[in-house]
Order: sequence, then C-alpha cells, then structure tokens
Amino acid sequence: MAMIDANGLALHVERMPARMPARTAAGTAPPPTVVLVHGMLIDSLISYYFTLAPRFAAAGLDVIMYDLRGQGLSERPPAGYRLEDHLDDLEALLDRLDPAGPVHLVGNSYGGTIAFGHAARHPGRVASVSMIESEPATAAWSRKMAVNLARGAEELAREGLFAELTEKHGKHVTKRVRSAARLLHSTTTARDVPASRVLDEDAIRSVDCPVLALYGAESELAVQEEWLRSLLPDCRTVVVPDQEHWVLVGATELTGGLILDWIRAHTPVPAHTPIPVHTPVPAAGDVIR
Repeated sequence: MAMIDANGLALHVERMPARMPARTAAGTAPPPTVVLVHGMLIDSLISYYFTLAPRFAAAGLDVIMYDLRGQGLSERPPAGYRLEDHLDDLEALLDRLDPAGPVHLVGNSYGGTIAFGHAARHPGRVASVSMIESEPATAAWSRKMAVNLARGAEELAREGLFAELTEKHGKHVTKRVRSAARLLHSTTTARDVPASRVLDEDAIRSVDCPVLALYGAESELAVQEEWLRSLLPDCRTVVVPDQEHWVLVGATELTGGLILDWIRAHTPVPAHTPIPVHTPVPAAGDVIR
C-alpha cells in the first residue's frame, strides 16, 4: 500500500507491475501503463484488485489503481467533490507517478466519466479509454446524478438499513454501505457532483483517442451507445446480454478480454510483445451472444 500526496490530498495507490516485460533487440521496453478508475460511493480500488488488475499485469501491463478522494483508504475532505476535483486528482497523481508514455484509462461507472474527462482535458496523455457502464459528463448526466445522489442520501439514512444489510448480505457489504453513507452525509458530494462542469457535444467530439464502451443490455445506459458512436471519431461499443449495471462483476472474463484486446490494438508495441489477444474486438455496436 502507498499513500501519495496528489492535489493536496493523500490518495491510496496500488500498483501491479507487468509480470512479462516486452523485449526488443535493444533490451526491455517499458510496458504499457493502464490506470483503473473505480466508481462512486460503495466502490474502491478493491473492485479491480480481484477482477481486472491481476489479469492485466499477467498480460504485460503496468497497472495503477487508486482510491478516489473520500473513498477506500484515501483522504476524505469535507468538500471538493466536483468532477473537476477528481480530474485534478488524477492529473496530479499521474504527474507524481510519471508513467512512461500515454496511459490507457479504464473506468467503471463514475470512474469512466473521470477517464473520459481526463481524455478531453489531456488528449496527448491518453492512449485509449475503456468505459464500463459509463458516460461522459453532460447536462443530462448532471440532472440524473442530482436525483440519484439525493435518493441515495435519503435511503442510506433509513432506520434499520444496516441491520437488514447485515442479515441479508453480511458484514462486509454493510461496511461498504456505511462508508458510502458517511461520504454522502459528511461531505458535499451530493451537491458537488451535479454542479460539475459538463461537456457539450462539440467537446465530446474533440476526444480523438480510441474509446471502448461496454454496456449491460438491461442497463439504462445501453440506449446511449449509438449516440456515443455518432459523436466519437474512433469508438466501439459492446452490449452484453443479461447484464445490468454491474458488468465488471457479472461478466469479468468477457470484460477483461475485450479491454485487453482494445489496449493491444491501440498500443505501439515492439515485436514479441507478451500482451495476448483474447477476444476479437467486435464491430461497433455489436452485441455479444
């Protein structure tokens, strides 16, 4: 575990070095770097630690994971939770870690919104973006977040909630939900996130790095995949049947294979690179069957 000062906060960071460094005639080439950004409230870098991170490291990627401000083991300030605050954190963290070359960003849910926002801000620093059940920050996104966070704050204050969760799902789930409740009730998160600066369609179109977007067929976000492809110059979307919002957990193997292939397809790699091709990258708007 490492605590790194970035943007004035102590952020919890974990790294999994590439286990199979790429070799060229001149020696060992720096492995591609992938940065994994988790979702909001009950999430933390742990969601990657036991899903994508080990697979990516074994495939020859240098993996960086971190807890967002206020979540996991990172510092929890009382205010400062707009999207641009999270973007400042990621920018400062990458400045501190100084990875070799442009990074591949993978974001789950709100983490995908952060990843896309970073690509819009720093096009030259991003090799590709993979969004899992996520969307860019737009005016519609802001309105939705305001409703969802207000509803979440109310539900997480409900009497008897934690006893019910412990009985149904155990103490581990209850611990994570308690942490989410503290974030909503002791910080300005619910007010700050909907007040974030958003992107218009011209700003979204300006993101020219390759973007892969994965959606669950039963998720409310799946309807936007055609819209996203219509705006981005290099975008593939995949709709996964029988999945709702938690595609990362419900279809981990498929998700990992698709993202690895996307990274491989958009990394200038030396000969004999160890990053394997797992699943052919589907055509835009494909549905995995």
